[in-house]
This record gives sequence, structure tokens and C-alpha cells, in this order.
Amino acid sequence: MIRGVEIRDAADIAAIYNYYIRETIITFETEEIDTAEMENRIKKILEAGYPFIVHEENNKITGYAYVGKFRERSAYSESLETSIYLDINEKGRGIGRKLYKRLIELSQEAGVHVLIGVVSYPNLASQRLHESVGFEKAGVIKEAGKKFGKYIDVEFWSYILGKDK
Repeated sequence: MIRGVEIRDAADIAAIYNYYIRETIITFETEEIDTAEMENRIKKILEAGYPFIVHEENNKITGYAYVGKFRERSAYSESLETSIYLDINEKGRGIGRKLYKRLIELSQEAGVHVLIGVVSYPNLASQRLHESVGFEKAGVIKEAGKKFGKYIDVEFWSYILGKDK
């Protein structure tokens, strides 16, 4: 079931996210975060009025997705960056697609104009996910980050809400 995030979900969400910090280039964060930090991040997103949702199955959070500011400048106020993470043991079950579709719906209801997915490269699963829900590849920044001693390219994917596809 997909539902709105609750503060009590912070520990499960942090556990999911910390895997990606430790083991992958999917996030550019390099230090794991604790439950209190995730609680603060959840509160910040909710206080801004942005959607933050979770997928829950058998009382377990199996994935989450949210939107947040893309850039600080006021002209970007209707352009939001998406984030989506799944429990590593739950990948390949369609949860990501369901979460993303719901996040798009909620973003449209909130008056967002464009969603921006920022994808480290290579990340074929994320590229396919973005494409499958209607995002279009918008560009690449070469060697935008460095993690595990390697430079990493970043792809930008965009989804214009309300646009006839």
C-alpha cells in the first residue's frame, strides 16, 4: 500500500537509504545518517508542503519517494527534484513504478510544473524507471561527483506536468 510518510517511518527509511550511501553511487552522500537526521529531513519536506510517500507491505516500509527543491532561486519554485529509493531486497517487483506514478499525481495536484530526476550514471534500472513513467532525458553533466575514488556522470531527466504526452 502507498501512503503518506509518518515520522515513525524514519528509522526504516534511514535503513533503506543507508544501504545506498554505503554500497552505491546512486546517492552522492558518503556518510550514513541516523534516525534523528531522517526525521529532520522528513519534517523539512512536509513543512514545505511537498509530497513524501512510502510503500508499506506487511507493516514494513519497502520503498519511499518524495520531491524537494531543485534549486534555491525563486524562479525554480515550480521545478522540483524527485528522489526514490527501494529496499534492496524488494527491487524488480514494480514498487518503484507504483511509487513514482503516485508521486507524479501528487505533484500535479500540488501545482508543480516540472519534475527533475537526477540519476548517477551508470544506473540502468533508474534510467528505465524514469523512462517508463514518462520522463525524458534532458542532459548529462560529466564527472559531476566523486565517490569510491571514481568520478561519476549525472543525467538529468524531466517530466513536464500537464503536458500532453
